[in-house]
Amino acid sequence: MAEKIKVCTGNFGKGAQDIAVYKKLGGYANISSRLFDLSQFEVIDLVQRSGLRGRGGAGFPTGLKWSFVPRNTGKPVYIVVNADEGEPGTFKDHFLMIEDPHRLIEGLIIAGWALGSRTAYIYVRGEFLPCIESLNKAISQAYAEGLLGKNIGGTKFSFDIFVHRGAGAYICGEETALINSLEGQKGQPRLKPPFPAVSGAWKSPTCVNNVETLMALPWIFQNSPEAYAALGTASAGGTKVFCVSGDVKRTGVYEAPLGTPVMELLTSSEYACGIDGTLKGVIPGGSSCPVLLPEECEKATLDYECMSCFKTMFGSGAVMPFNTTRDVVVLLNTLGNFYSHESCGQCTPCREGTGYAKRIINSILNGEGHDGDLELLLSLSDQYNGTTICPLAPALGAPMTAFIKKYRSEFEAYIEKNPNHGSPRICATYRPGAFW
Repeated sequence: MAEKIKVCTGNFGKGAQDIAVYKKLGGYANISSRLFDLSQFEVIDLVQRSGLRGRGGAGFPTGLKWSFVPRNTGKPVYIVVNADEGEPGTFKDHFLMIEDPHRLIEGLIIAGWALGSRTAYIYVRGEFLPCIESLNKAISQAYAEGLLGKNIGGTKFSFDIFVHRGAGAYICGEETALINSLEGQKGQPRLKPPFPAVSGAWKSPTCVNNVETLMALPWIFQNSPEAYAALGTASAGGTKVFCVSGDVKRTGVYEAPLGTPVMELLTSSEYACGIDGTLKGVIPGGSSCPVLLPEECEKATLDYECMSCFKTMFGSGAVMPFNTTRDVVVLLNTLGNFYSHESCGQCTPCREGTGYAKRIINSILNGEGHDGDLELLLSLSDQYNGTTICPLAPALGAPMTAFIKKYRSEFEAYIEKNPNHGSPRICATYRPGAFW
């Protein structure tokens, strides 16, 4: 079997953290006339032809997103790298930044030229100390080699990169909350419009991209957009970096072409090497994604359209299978605890609603559930949609709905443990302060 092409992880384990090694592996070859002879719009067109879509979860076409950034506004254009990576189960960007930081820097230089930007910020989750150290060392090496700073490569193009540490708030993975945090304000999402492309950091045009998105750019420039497009599906080019955890024989970070079958990623010797036990379900793209049943996994492929057909999301690429020893009520309770804790408190449906859902799930788990609790949770999930500034509350609602609908009997078994489950949720159970 021919070895699969690795766009973003090809340098893993090769010592590419050092700029000399990275250059020997072909790094920074694009930071030459290959890039600077192209206009901004030619670079954007090239990225559009590659079919590259955002790898942070939303999957928006990268070149199209860049085209929204206005020129000649009299304000600076900023690039912000979303390296916060707070989605439970997600750790791919962490490894990408540690193993191959120069690829991210090279991708940023390409993006900076395309967008007419002179300044980029890498917003890294504050706990990721190895990432921060790796990035700062690589950035210092790039400055020393004349690849950052003034007049890069003898041109008139100047570009600076700064690493900014976040404070560990999951909400700052949302791009406008990230921008607020970068500015030194509360990490809370902004109403849109205006969108960051028009008015982002310091009320200036801003493009926010994921780590993996930018790290695909050097390969695209070196091998052609058509070659990248051919690696993926008809609607999205390239490969995807997956972080596989849970009940598999070999957890880790794996890169596979878009459209790879779910079961191939989980069972192939190239990837996770098989399920540990009997498969019960798979969370396909991070904790906010609705779960897939085993029979759905047999048919599903890892691409945007297929995931949508199964009413779930491709998300951040965090694939989490679990076996029949796992209790889905416990799993959902964990999600409820997480999302209610991470709500920034700005929107009432999220601030109160996620806490309400958490307490109901917790009471079911503790044998204090009541008939009608599941309908109440499903109703709450529906009411999260479209009522909040950002999608944090729906990020709990979507998996909550899927878990209840696909494993309803397990929730009902817990409810039946309560001898008073047929009574309304009032009096002793629904006491003042218990749910609000």
